[in-house]
Amino acid sequence: MWDRILDRMLRDFIKARALALTYPDGTRRVYGEADATPIEVTLHDPTLPRRIVTNTDLAVGEAYMDGRLTIGQDDLEGFLACATANAGIGDDVWWRRATALIFKARRRFDQWNPAHRARENVAHHYDLSSELYDLFLDADRQYSCGYFPDPSMSLDAAQEAKKHHIAGKLLLVPDMEVLEIGCGWGGMALTLARDYGARVLGVTLSEEQHRIATQRAADVGLQNRVQFELRDYREVTGEFDRVVSIGMFEHVGVPHYVEYFRNVRDRLKEDGVALIHTIGRAYVPGHTSPFIQKYIFPGGYCPALSEMSSAVEKSGLYSCDVEVWRLHYAETLRHWHDRFVANEDRARALYDDRFCRMWRYYLKAAEVTFRYNRQCVFQYQLAKRQEAVPLSRDYLYRHPKRDRLAAE
Repeated sequence: MWDRILDRMLRDFIKARALALTYPDGTRRVYGEADATPIEVTLHDPTLPRRIVTNTDLAVGEAYMDGRLTIGQDDLEGFLACATANAGIGDDVWWRRATALIFKARRRFDQWNPAHRARENVAHHYDLSSELYDLFLDADRQYSCGYFPDPSMSLDAAQEAKKHHIAGKLLLVPDMEVLEIGCGWGGMALTLARDYGARVLGVTLSEEQHRIATQRAADVGLQNRVQFELRDYREVTGEFDRVVSIGMFEHVGVPHYVEYFRNVRDRLKEDGVALIHTIGRAYVPGHTSPFIQKYIFPGGYCPALSEMSSAVEKSGLYSCDVEVWRLHYAETLRHWHDRFVANEDRARALYDDRFCRMWRYYLKAAEVTFRYNRQCVFQYQLAKRQEAVPLSRDYLYRHPKRDRLAAE
C-alpha cells in the first residue's frame, strides 16, 4: 500500500528534471521529464515508503544520514536540486497542501523561544566542537552569508566585503557604542572596533562562542573596546548609538518578533540606527524543514518580509532601507560544502560518518534552496528618526576606507 501511495505522490510532484526510484522490493520507476537523465535513488529499508509518505522531508534526510537511502554516484547535489526545483513549482500538489496545513498548526509551538529554550536551541548547534567550524568557515569564522559583488571572490574576501558593507549601513563615527545581538565568534565586533573605532558589546547564548570571542579580543588587544557577554538580548539594558544583528533573527521565532523589534527600539539612542541581517523567504510565510528543525537549528525559522515588516510597524521604528541578497548565500554555502568535503576525514575523527553525511546533506540542501526555492537574505535598516539615515544610498558606494579594506 505505501509503495502505491509514494508512487502517486512522486507522479504528482516530479514534473521538472527526472528521478528514478528503486523501491525496497526491487521495483524501479521513473518520474519527471521523459528525455532527462534521471537521478538514481534506491530505498534499502522496507519501512521507508511509509516514513516518506507520512513525513517526507524528515524521512528522506534521516534515510540518507543512515545509509538506508542511497543515490547513484552519491550525487547529493543532483538529487536535492531535483527535489528543490520541483518544490519551487509544486505548491499546489495535494499532499504538499496537506503537509503545509499540519506544519502551520504546529508553527507557534515550534517557534516559541523564551530565554531558557533559546539557550538550549543555541547549544544544540553552536556549542559543537570549535574544530568543526574551522574545517569550513573563513579565517574570521563568519557563519552567515558572504557578499559577492564579484562572483570570483574567495570566501574570505566575500566575508570581509559583507562586514564592511554592513559597517557602511551603520554610518559609524569613532567611539560610537554598538550593541551586537548574536555576536558569533566575535569577528564583526572586532572589525567594527579595529577598523571603525567603535566600542562594542556583543551578546551570545553560546558558551563556546563566548569563550572564543573573548579570547580573540584579548589576543589582538581590543578587550578595552570590545566586550562579550553570555546573555540573552532581552536582558540587555541601556542605550546604544547602533544595533547590529547578523544571522541571529532566524532564531527569534515569529511569536517574539514584536518583542524583538521593540527591544531594538529601546536599545537605540534617539539618533540611533540598526541593521538586521537575516535569511528570509521571497514568498508567503511558511515553516521550517522538519529535518533542519530536528537536527540542525531547533526553533529556527526564516521569515517572509511581510512577517518582519508587520512586527517593525508595531515597534515604532522607521524602515529606512531593505536590501535583498539573492544568490550570495548559495555561493557562500557552495564554498562551505566544498571546504567541508575536503576536510571530511577530520570531521569524521571528531564525530562519525553519520554526522558527516548529515552535515553534507544540510549544507547542500541549504545551497540548492537558495538557488531554486525562493530563499534569500534581507538586510533591514531601521532608525527611530527617519533623518538618522541619508535620503539616498549614495553614501554606501563612496567610502574609500571601506573599499580599500574590502579590496585588501
